[in-house]
Amino acid sequence: MQIFTTRQKLNHLFSLPVVVAALGYFVDIYDLLLFGIVRVPSLKDLGLNVDVAGSIILNHQMVGLLIGGMLWGILGDKKGRLSVLFGSIFVYSAANIACGFLPQFSFEDKTMVYAWLRFIAGIGLAGELGAGITLVSESLPKELRAIGTSIVAGFGLLGAVVAQLTVELSGDWTIAYFIGGGLGLLLLLLRIGVVESGIYTDIQQRVHIQKGNFLMFFNNSERFVKYLKCIAIGLPTWFCIGILAVMGNQFAPAFGIKEVNPGKAIMWAYIGISAGDLASGFISHWLKSRKKAIFYMMLFTIIGVSLMLYGGTRSENMYYFYCAWLGMGTGYWAMFVTVGAEQFGTNIRSTAATTIPNMVRGMLVPMILSFDFLKVPYGVVASATLVGVVAFGLGIYATLTIPETHNKDLDYVE
Repeated sequence: MQIFTTRQKLNHLFSLPVVVAALGYFVDIYDLLLFGIVRVPSLKDLGLNVDVAGSIILNHQMVGLLIGGMLWGILGDKKGRLSVLFGSIFVYSAANIACGFLPQFSFEDKTMVYAWLRFIAGIGLAGELGAGITLVSESLPKELRAIGTSIVAGFGLLGAVVAQLTVELSGDWTIAYFIGGGLGLLLLLLRIGVVESGIYTDIQQRVHIQKGNFLMFFNNSERFVKYLKCIAIGLPTWFCIGILAVMGNQFAPAFGIKEVNPGKAIMWAYIGISAGDLASGFISHWLKSRKKAIFYMMLFTIIGVSLMLYGGTRSENMYYFYCAWLGMGTGYWAMFVTVGAEQFGTNIRSTAATTIPNMVRGMLVPMILSFDFLKVPYGVVASATLVGVVAFGLGIYATLTIPETHNKDLDYVE
């Protein structure tokens, strides 16, 4: 095991790839969560049904993330990690700026216009995290990978907090979209000085190696099972965000609360996630295990979910408190993406790291559909419980059975 001085550690952990990846993920999260934050005011201003149109638009964004994850992941392995970092941010920045002009659009069916813009934004947003984590993982020494990727996610996730504050301070959801798109375009200038991953450069010209072949996850049983387990590990994160935070206003009547603001619920959840993500890297480093860190954080989250749904949540502030709790528990998001990158060889690592988190985000669609279907006969609390049991059950099983990757050498191909 290589020993680093404090100065060497800081030089690695705050190198240009880490800083640029962190800033990119900050803007990515800002834009990704912005619809959830402005969902109610934007749909009301446009004269649309908040619940019906909101579900349609959110599902389009999530499907865009699913498709974009495959497109950018493959591109990252075929053309390099930097191609994704430049291309993806341009796509979602342009789509967010277009969302800001929605009140001026003369289209009759604004639900579908809004939905397709969020679909395009979803495609762009899909590439940022996977490419950034892959680049950082391949650029840092293996002893510092967990901490480096946690810094990227811990800082980046604060984008959700800034998005909520931007909406509150500006008083206009369209301005929040313009700011998000503008930040993304400005970030393109910072990326000019970033260099490609050395590990990827070593195989870039070796034509006999298959790069970015998505089918490689399915033509080998061992790789296929690992791929499914990586996806399952992330399911609890988007159950907590996509249902318990984004749909927080639907839980208010069941708890006898006058109102729950989904934007504030998301903001507090991401404050928790940011803290949890920063902590997860150090926990993994201390335990010398990715699996143990994720498992313990899942157990902490389950306690929070149980208290939120059945512990007597009787005030708006208490709901936000539990959102922060769940966020801290699901703050293993960066660790989960890092595990996905570490499970596979350099020639399909970007495809894995980019598609896995977006497969998880895409799985929010069946989770929301199940939640909406079950809440009619059983109510929102029981419906959320049933969906949560499945999400956490699969996540815990996958975490306990997937191969450990702490200190794994990443310089290999499939």
